[in-house]
Order: sequence, then structure tokens, then C-alpha cells
Amino acid sequence: MSSASLVWFRQDLRLKDNPALRAALARGGPVVPVFIRDDSAEGGWAPGGASSWWLHHALASLDAALRERGSRLIFARGESSAVLVEIARKAGAGAVFWNERHEPEPRRRDREVRAALAAAGMETATSNSALFFDPAGLLNRQGTPFQVFTPFWRRCLELPVEPPVRVPAGAIPAPRSWPRSLDLAQLGFLPGLGWTSGLAQVWQPGEDGAARRGRRGAARRGAGAGRPGPRQEGRDAARAARERRGGRQLRHRCARGLGPDVLLFFF
Repeated sequence: MSSASLVWFRQDLRLKDNPALRAALARGGPVVPVFIRDDSAEGGWAPGGASSWWLHHALASLDAALRERGSRLIFARGESSAVLVEIARKAGAGAVFWNERHEPEPRRRDREVRAALAAAGMETATSNSALFFDPAGLLNRQGTPFQVFTPFWRRCLELPVEPPVRVPAGAIPAPRSWPRSLDLAQLGFLPGLGWTSGLAQVWQPGEDGAARRGRRGAARRGAGAGRPGPRQEGRDAARAARERRGGRQLRHRCARGLGPDVLLFFF
């Protein structure tokens, strides 16, 4: 049997359409899901109070979904590379999978993590889980980033969109013994003051809540559709062009963009 694999969750707090999770399952062997609170990882962009409240409850939702499939989420705190190496060794893991982030500070941190894991003799593999296209590969004819939107958009329409990732249903293989985990509350995401009581009335963190908001938004848009004006006609023409270039896949990825990873920072 293959050695265990770690799946390092960060913003992508979902089970569906998760390429890192699928890759770990495809490798075979036990799968150990991990979330690490690393206060140094975000540079000057640490999440605020509302995002931290959301993150606490999104993690609770993810942990519950994993437990329904015979797994669980290991919570840890500290410098990412050191924590991952320690957990991997205790779990007997030979590989670590995660989904990429594209901000400068997380990208720098990911290079350090990859080097630390390689030095410890572990395989690593990363995937794009949140963007249509990798920004590093979306360049103009001169090989430099676009600076004008229209040619950038035209280039996007020319590129194929990857289909959604299908994560196998059923139980997630668990290790014989789990590495030690903190309690979720020990990560300290919940604000100390009681100003968050109204958030739960309008906001359901987690994968299920994101899907519900997406369906509600789509239903409202459909219910409000009337005779289109010139601007709407232009939008419809653009939508038709997208659909001719793999629209079903594109809409799915847009729905995924409404998931926990985007809600954490933009809602």
C-alpha cells in the first residue's frame, strides 16, 4: 500500500472540485487533511475580524464534511514548512498536495515549503483550483503581461477551460492513527467581542452555504429577466461567445469561485 498523503487546505475549503484532494486520493494510501494557521504567511494581508469569523465556521463545516466520509481535519499552528514536515513524518506521509495561491507572499512561502519538503524526502504536487488560467502563462505576443483589457479578454476566450475536477465519492482512506491536532478554537479565529452575532443570520460559511448563495443569485437573476436593453444585449452576446468556448465548464468554475476561498476575502 502507498504511504500516506497530506492534503494542505488553505483557502480552498471544499471537497467538491478540489484537485489537490483528488490527486491525493488517486495516489492511493491514507489521506491526512491539514489546515495550518501561519500568522507570517499573509505578509501585510492578514484577514480581518469578519473574515476570521467566517474562516472559523468554514473550517468547522469542512471538518464535519470530512468526518461524514470517515476522515477529519488536522488543525495546527506555526510556520507552514516546519509544521508540514513534522505532521508528514508523524503520519508516515510520502507526499504533500495543495492548491496554489497566486499572491506574491504566499507564492514565496510556497517555494520555501516545497524546498523544505523536498529536503525531507517528500514528494510535492500543486494544482490550480481557483483561477481559469495561471497568470504566469497568460501573456501577450511579446511574452509579457497584458496591460490593456480588450486583448487580454480576447486571449482568455481563445484558451480552453479545464473541466471541473471530479473527486471520488465515498469514504476517504484514513491512517491507522491520526497525528495530534489542536482544537479548532485553539486557532483563535473567533473575535473576542460579541459583535459577530448578526453575521450568522445572513451568512452561512462553508461549501454548502456558498452553493446555496450561488443558486439564490441565479434564481433572482432569472426571475428579474425582462426585455433586454442595449447593454444587456451586449452582455448576452459576450455570454454566447463564452458558451461557444466551453460555457458549461466556465459556468461551473464561476460557481466554484463563489465558494469559501473567494468569500473569505471578497465578501
